[in-house]
Amino acid sequence: MIATGATPATLALIDGVIHVGVDEGILERLARDPTIGKAGTRDIGWGLATRSTLATTVGSSLTIAHSAGIQVLATGGIGGVHRGAEDTGDVSNDLWTLARTPVVTVCSGIKSILDVPRTLEYLETVGVPLVGYGTNVLPDFYCRESAHSVPAVDGAETVAHMVRAQAAIGLDTGIIVANPPPVDSALDRTELDALVEAGVQEAQREGVRGKAVTPFMLRHIADQTSGRSVRVNTDLLVSNARVASEIALAISAL
Repeated sequence: MIATGATPATLALIDGVIHVGVDEGILERLARDPTIGKAGTRDIGWGLATRSTLATTVGSSLTIAHSAGIQVLATGGIGGVHRGAEDTGDVSNDLWTLARTPVVTVCSGIKSILDVPRTLEYLETVGVPLVGYGTNVLPDFYCRESAHSVPAVDGAETVAHMVRAQAAIGLDTGIIVANPPPVDSALDRTELDALVEAGVQEAQREGVRGKAVTPFMLRHIADQTSGRSVRVNTDLLVSNARVASEIALAISAL
């Protein structure tokens, strides 16, 4: 149980069974077994039928959470429109699922390695609201600030009222709540921009495409920062879980 009083539940497919909440042994297995892949929304049925063990993406997590009656999801960063998508068509299923699943997603913004401006345009097109938690500047995953402004909310109760207002008028999209990473570990904006640009060029040279791009870029940034980015990732996950629990309690209170 989180200190706020909410009970967290990690989502996963384990041996062909959907788990909403797992024990420490399964968490260890998910974290350390290199053979475990990711299940997007389209992979859930296949994973169940083949009795597979798979971690969940934001998209599949939203689908499972909604089916289980869970109204708030905590994650690191959401997927989006990939760089070069005008040629490859590579757009994360996270965005499509956010547009049709009424669950609040607490994150630290859009993954820095993606095309953030095009992702914001896509979210606007499909009608998914994105708000900053105590800030009117969109956090950029590893960094507290980006070049993009967003509407601000002042706390969990405001988000809860957004949820109730959308439900009252029949809107069934999700809500993205962008929570900046903790100030003590966040990376510098200029440093991250240089790391991402260098990583993109290296991925292109090595022919990395599709699903392989994200893990490649995360490893590149972790290597180049001597692991500091891993600390940011861990810290923001904890912070996002806290904010998500506050929002869940506020929704429950309404």
